[in-house]
Amino acid sequence: MAPVSAALAQGAYPAKPLRIVVPFGPGGVGDLTARIVANELSRSLGQSVTIENRPGAGGVVAAETVARSAPDGHTMFLMSNGSAVTASLFKSLPFDMVKDFTPVSTLGYFDIAVVVPDDSPFKTLGELVAYGKANPDKLNIGSINIGSTQNLAAELFKSTAGIRAQIIPYNGSPALIGALRGQQVDVGVEILAPVLSQIRGGAFRALAVTGQKRSVVLPDVPTAEEAGVKGYVASSWNALAVPARTPRAVVERLNRDIVAVLANPDVRQKLLALNIDAQSSTPEQNAELLVSDIKRWTGVIERAGIEKQ
Repeated sequence: MAPVSAALAQGAYPAKPLRIVVPFGPGGVGDLTARIVANELSRSLGQSVTIENRPGAGGVVAAETVARSAPDGHTMFLMSNGSAVTASLFKSLPFDMVKDFTPVSTLGYFDIAVVVPDDSPFKTLGELVAYGKANPDKLNIGSINIGSTQNLAAELFKSTAGIRAQIIPYNGSPALIGALRGQQVDVGVEILAPVLSQIRGGAFRALAVTGQKRSVVLPDVPTAEEAGVKGYVASSWNALAVPARTPRAVVERLNRDIVAVLANPDVRQKLLALNIDAQSSTPEQNAELLVSDIKRWTGVIERAGIEKQ
């Protein structure tokens, strides 16, 4: 720690190139978000910021890489709501998601939507819920893989709406989209980005989004709470975190730069093109978000009887 403190005292941070370890493969929303932010951070920090993709094991591989890195601010982790799911779903991990990381700032939020085929008889979320209550176990809800954010958001919908329904997991978004188009399921719960073109093209109808506010790309679609399902809030988010014990001065410097990057209109527009609502936070707000999401998803997993891995 002493060399780090000395470097900070001389204003030398960052002293070398930085990296952001991403728990997803190249080309996805998380990866593209990290690359957009990294490009601008490299300018403000005066050092290159590279992306290191380490997908696998529900984000465990990437998280462990960062948790074991030097706490000097040169290695960051693309944390997400998926990190909270991992902490809730795994029996044991080679790190503690709360104790071994210091969140720096959120980067943005992206919506989860409740969608139906355009020719579905359900025109509103209220109609869907009413049918589910009147016809226990008759409603089929599609999501992607068991334990994913979308799958748990579907489970949360069931419990919050007070309905009994079958949740059908599919291996990825294309398979879920195909099942919806083929009417193999009545409704889908999915991150907005993969289904947005289907909604805009008229193949699907969005009944609601599950964030705390309406989507910036579908402002006419109500939130689930506005549509009558009180308490149903499930947001997806990305953030940057560093290893625990990173000096506070480094965390504050990174936070200032990230806040400035996300205030840049060009960056905001690039993220909006990915259906991401750019939002920064304080380190403390980011930490509170992580803890609250872990608590939320732990409860959903227990109520749904999902076996921990």
